[in-house]
Amino acid sequence: MAEASNSAAASGQPAASHPTPKPPNPALRMLGLPNLRLKLPSRNWMIFFTITGSFAGAMIYDRREKKRAQKKWCDLVAHLSKETLPVEQTRRKLTVYLSAPPGDGLRIARDHFKEYVKPILVAAAMDYNVIEGRREGDVRAGTAERIRKLRRKSGEPSTVEPEIGVEEVVADAREKIGVYDEPGPKGDIVIGRHTWKEYIRGLHEGWLGPLDPPSPPPPAAVEAEVAEVPSPTTSEVAETGSSDDASPAAPPAAEAAAEPSEEKKDTPENTENKDEKKKPTGPTPAYIAPAEYSSQAIPRTFPESLDGSVPIAFPHLLGFLNTPIRIYRYLTQRRLAESVGREVAGIVLASHTRPYQDGSGADVGVDAAPSQDSSDSLLGVSSRNHEQQTVLEIEEEEWHKSVHKRDESNPDKEREWLDDVVLDPRIASRMQRYTLSPEEEARSQRLAEGAEYILGEERPPHVSFWKRMWVTYGYGEDEETIKRKPILGNIDGEEDE
Repeated sequence: MAEASNSAAASGQPAASHPTPKPPNPALRMLGLPNLRLKLPSRNWMIFFTITGSFAGAMIYDRREKKRAQKKWCDLVAHLSKETLPVEQTRRKLTVYLSAPPGDGLRIARDHFKEYVKPILVAAAMDYNVIEGRREGDVRAGTAERIRKLRRKSGEPSTVEPEIGVEEVVADAREKIGVYDEPGPKGDIVIGRHTWKEYIRGLHEGWLGPLDPPSPPPPAAVEAEVAEVPSPTTSEVAETGSSDDASPAAPPAAEAAAEPSEEKKDTPENTENKDEKKKPTGPTPAYIAPAEYSSQAIPRTFPESLDGSVPIAFPHLLGFLNTPIRIYRYLTQRRLAESVGREVAGIVLASHTRPYQDGSGADVGVDAAPSQDSSDSLLGVSSRNHEQQTVLEIEEEEWHKSVHKRDESNPDKEREWLDDVVLDPRIASRMQRYTLSPEEEARSQRLAEGAEYILGEERPPHVSFWKRMWVTYGYGEDEETIKRKPILGNIDGEEDE
């Protein structure tokens, strides 16, 4: 290499050198800007920009399509909010059932309701009542108690004294002044497979179960349950006091010595704490078991058809190993918004209902006695033929593994989330599901294409992007706001010179 350079120098040819830099742009130099030399980023930067750009683009596209889908279903039902009602009527009210998903808290279920269900209810100006459950069995108990109150109000005999709450006081006040509900069908929105199972169980318990609570178990059974309770562990002791002073099993002498000291300190605070400890922490136990459905007679206040219902999908997947699936669902929320919006719009419009399908093909009468096959299904022996038993069944596969574990000490304990859905033909035949009619489905398609607008309203004129940005983030005002502004005359009364 040295010889080549020496030969080039000896021959008088100039040696190869780096190209001279391009002189800076005079305009940029006068502005004080440096001489920008554009070049492609490195390999690592290219990988980074490709991944982040693809993810950001997929998320932006999904959120835009999600808003379009929600706007389509909101526009489909928005004409209901313009309907006027007499002063003595209240808006039609729906009932929303939601509970904490298995392995998580109630906040996740509330966020799912606010993000996908509530916008459509607000667009139609619908009133709704929410029944929540923080643990397994709360929704079942709340649904059954709601039906039992309705039966007691209808005149069925019961020894339970009715509790007067806020709802009862408001209903009594409205009845006295002559205010009544808007005539029309009501409906139930059930969010999630786990809530749907408790909802079905609550319907059967409320209509087929007794109005009075069952008698408490005998003392011998209670003592046996107390004996089966394991002793507190070190971590449980640490929550209440020092772990150094307590052992997993305290001697009887220490317990006997501690009891008199607690009795001496019988202050009002201790009395309140004792009362709180005596209160049950779990949901109300069931009034009737699924195996007893076929032996119960339907009450005289049982309606010919129950209020329509709509099960809403609530996909909820936990676990670090499921991160790829969770990312995919995060980037495809538009599909969930489309499916949920269709179901909610169907119950809001309430123009088309259908009975839940029965795969067995048997024509079961409303008051007909259950056959051998139906009685077997009540006991959970035969195959599941009703549509209510398979609704949102795919969600059970995604529940956390801790939910599928049964209590080893009591394997026969009822679990609303794990047990199969048991149906009585008399209740299953009365259940209905709200759906969109073909006309409404076609109108929603025209709304998505922009060929139609909200019923009874004209499409607003198109506003350019720059004007919309100026109105939103600048100091401008749209034409509708300007029209609504009051025109004030000469307030001071001075004459124009």
